[in-house]
Amino acid sequence: MARLFSLIRDGTIALAFLVLVALIAAKLNDRPDIQHQGAFRAVDGDSLVLDGERMRLKGIDAPELTQTCERAGQEWPCGRLAQHTLQQLVSDDDTQCGGSERDRYDRLLVICRSRAGDINAHMVAGGMAVSYGGYRREEEQARVQKLGLWAGRFEMPRDVRDQARHENSGLQRLIGKWTGWE
Repeated sequence: MARLFSLIRDGTIALAFLVLVALIAAKLNDRPDIQHQGAFRAVDGDSLVLDGERMRLKGIDAPELTQTCERAGQEWPCGRLAQHTLQQLVSDDDTQCGGSERDRYDRLLVICRSRAGDINAHMVAGGMAVSYGGYRREEEQARVQKLGLWAGRFEMPRDVRDQARHENSGLQRLIGKWTGWE
């Protein structure tokens, strides 16, 4: 009988300990949103700066700033146009962006809102960005309506970045061979 009591007591203590650890972990993960308000500066089609804080729009991926796209057989500066579009959306003093996560470059991942609504959604719905873990419905609408990027041919922004990284690493290897710094 004493052995059964001891087993129940030890099991109860172990369960209580696990519940306590789970509650502590949940509290640590419950970071409050960092909120910013003002007239933001668009660095590119999915990145912003305000008062030195670098932010990236969560759930979307816009063309790289120097990226070009094709429409009706003509090249157009889709990266610059995405930046311009975002700048128009975030230039009001009442624009609010908030988030609690950071990306690998230490940029705050944010969802931005203004009088026009969800800015991240507007970028995708207008065809100036693609869905990147969110906004799939808006992307499908832009694709069906052939808006922005979807009016012609374009490379996915992540593919452009990967290609640039690959080209840069090849150049770095070549310079390393020439200089003996391999």
